[in-house]
Amino acid sequence: MLIDYHVHAMAHGEYECSVDWFQEYLNKARSCNISLLGFSEHDWLWSGMDLAVIRDLASKPENKDIGIRLGIEVDYKPERENEIKILLGKNALDYVIGSVHHIGEWPFDHTDYKDEFLHRDIDGVYQEYYRLVQQAVRSHLFDVVGHLDLVKVWGFRSSKFKDSSQLKALLGEIRRSGMVVEVNTGGLRKPIAEIYPSENILHSLFENNIPITFGSDAHYPHQLGEGLIDACRMAWNVGYRNMAGFLRRSKTWHLIENNSG
Repeated sequence: MLIDYHVHAMAHGEYECSVDWFQEYLNKARSCNISLLGFSEHDWLWSGMDLAVIRDLASKPENKDIGIRLGIEVDYKPERENEIKILLGKNALDYVIGSVHHIGEWPFDHTDYKDEFLHRDIDGVYQEYYRLVQQAVRSHLFDVVGHLDLVKVWGFRSSKFKDSSQLKALLGEIRRSGMVVEVNTGGLRKPIAEIYPSENILHSLFENNIPITFGSDAHYPHQLGEGLIDACRMAWNVGYRNMAGFLRRSKTWHLIENNSG
């Protein structure tokens, strides 16, 4: 089976939450043999989310073959922790993805701001990025670590991070937290043209007994499920045999099929 837990049907605000539009994603999921589909809109679009749409989709007989889950992707900043707690406390969610998209006020993964990398010490950028990821894990607000090595998005590489003590400490924090790390194929559509996280980091996750889930980071129906078979194959080759799903903030377990056939 395949699961896709990182889906933004409202994209970056270009689309409204409606039964007809979200149904397009379910139709694509069906064509991709995806059995569990999680809608995880950006937290800053949450005011436009209509939970009745999810209920209506789940009640349609033609959708009974797909498990529909409701998630959210939260843009973590340390100063937002109380705000995030309030938001999550108001909503009945199946899972929460915690992601770092900003280093300070710098939205480093936004195409308009990528040239800032040219003016910064790359090792320092990596160090600060992973420090923020570690803070997100320590906050105990989230179920899933979103696109763990997103900082590589534009192809700028740290010369020191690969085997650093900081990475080892971060993986220890994730393991102790009980969180899941997503294998996110959205990076295949970016200049880096790689899955998040890299295969080397995925090996380290497996060695640390850290569970994984999968997501395409789709912002349009045609992106749904892209790269998931390759991602599952990579996880299988590393040694993973199970993947995590979620229901009401609790993990469910599902088999990763060999070659995702």
